[in-house]
Amino acid sequence: MGSPSRDASANPYAEAGVDTAAGDLAVELMKSAVRKTHGPEVLGGVGGFAGLFDAGALRAYDKPLLASSTDGVGTKVAIAQAIDKHDTIGQDLVGMVVDDIVVVGAKPLFMTDYIACGKVFPERIADIVRGIAEGCSATGTALVGGETAEHPGLLGINDYDVAGAATGVVEASKVLGAERVRSGDVVLALASSGPHSNGYSLIRHIVAGSGIAYGDNAADLGATWGEALLEPTRLYTSPLLRLIAQLGDGVHSLSHVTGGGIAANLARVLPQGTWVEVDRSTWSPSPVFRVLADLGGLDLAATEGTWNLGIGFLAVVAADKAAAAASALIEDGIATWQVGVVSDGTRPAGDFEQGAKGVDGGAVRLVGTYADGAS
Repeated sequence: MGSPSRDASANPYAEAGVDTAAGDLAVELMKSAVRKTHGPEVLGGVGGFAGLFDAGALRAYDKPLLASSTDGVGTKVAIAQAIDKHDTIGQDLVGMVVDDIVVVGAKPLFMTDYIACGKVFPERIADIVRGIAEGCSATGTALVGGETAEHPGLLGINDYDVAGAATGVVEASKVLGAERVRSGDVVLALASSGPHSNGYSLIRHIVAGSGIAYGDNAADLGATWGEALLEPTRLYTSPLLRLIAQLGDGVHSLSHVTGGGIAANLARVLPQGTWVEVDRSTWSPSPVFRVLADLGGLDLAATEGTWNLGIGFLAVVAADKAAAAASALIEDGIATWQVGVVSDGTRPAGDFEQGAKGVDGGAVRLVGTYADGAS
């Protein structure tokens, strides 16, 4: 007997849950935003197997070093999914990836992204990528390629995750880092826009335990809970590159305050044998952190290894350039203030953060009481 008849027009891949047509539509919807990030260095347009970037500009460097970074956004995407708002997650991704590159003083060149989802909803994917493209434009980064993968059966229909990788370049003689830091250098704090993309597992745990829905109004935050918690990550790359160009050797090291909090991330960019006491009294943590800590019955100090508490970046600068550096960043729209001074003298007794994330650098601890009387 012959095999059973079958509709020749049926698509077995679609029957398995993968809609390639939806993926193609998503690409069409995002193409305009992606192209806006392309300068003359980008060749081939959108849709190739690989992005092409003209490296000819590297000939202007005596010894160009390529800097690379990769990261994701973490469980913050769960809040975006809960309130069906996806146009800011892309900026979070750029913040996590590209802002790591500027830590060594590198100028970002290009970025690629990867989105895994249970089902491709073209408008949703386009919203995510438009956010990535806008973040890339703000940081001078070309978005040269990406991939959207549909994983039915592995991810729920409304589930997705995002990741990205970026490459930048810095002159070898101008790399920033712990080896440039000297005793007496001033540590400046650059304000965050909120939790950025770190500590969201704790945030979601607190919200769930309090019986709060993300669509509920958060009176103390001036928005719904979902909107307040999706506040996009502040992007620091362009202001910091301008600062480096303005101050030259005055900027010694930079720290991106991400997972691990203020002390651990600052310790990574200090030389061994040095220490810093970060003075809590120099700032007041943003309302979102205070509200969440209160809801969770937590002392703010207990969250210092999880949340940035209002500081998104730290800059270690020469003492005679500190005032100019702070003024330049403030004029660029980032609240900036002094939180400490690097010392290589006898370290005070007590516990310090040291050896964070495999880097045996300096030692840091937070001291004092937060402004407004919070402990």
